[in-house]
Amino acid sequence: MLEVLDFTHDNIIATKVSGEVKGKDYEKVQPYVDDIAEKGQKIRWYFELQNKEGWNADAIVEDIKVDLKHANDYEKVAIVGAKDWEESLAKAFEPFTKAEVQYYELAEKEKAKEWINL
Repeated sequence: MLEVLDFTHDNIIATKVSGEVKGKDYEKVQPYVDDIAEKGQKIRWYFELQNKEGWNADAIVEDIKVDLKHANDYEKVAIVGAKDWEESLAKAFEPFTKAEVQYYELAEKEKAKEWINL
């Protein structure tokens, strides 16, 4: 499940992933991504992972569609979660964005929020 967090504002999208991500989860985020891009702003995404079970096939397709459509619209991505996700997420983001990507442990999530707001 992908949840939009309450500190989503302006050009910042804040989400938390727990359990399995499904294609319909991206419907929650797509309007924010489109709105920020339409305003000519760069997207800053705080992406927190907790108890991640993976993406189902529909979610992978939706993720790729969002990333391809807005490849140049991302400025920063803060990935918060277990260190073992870093390498796979870096490889997943790499072809789709030139954004600055930073990784933080769950215990450092306040630091990640500060960085995404700078």
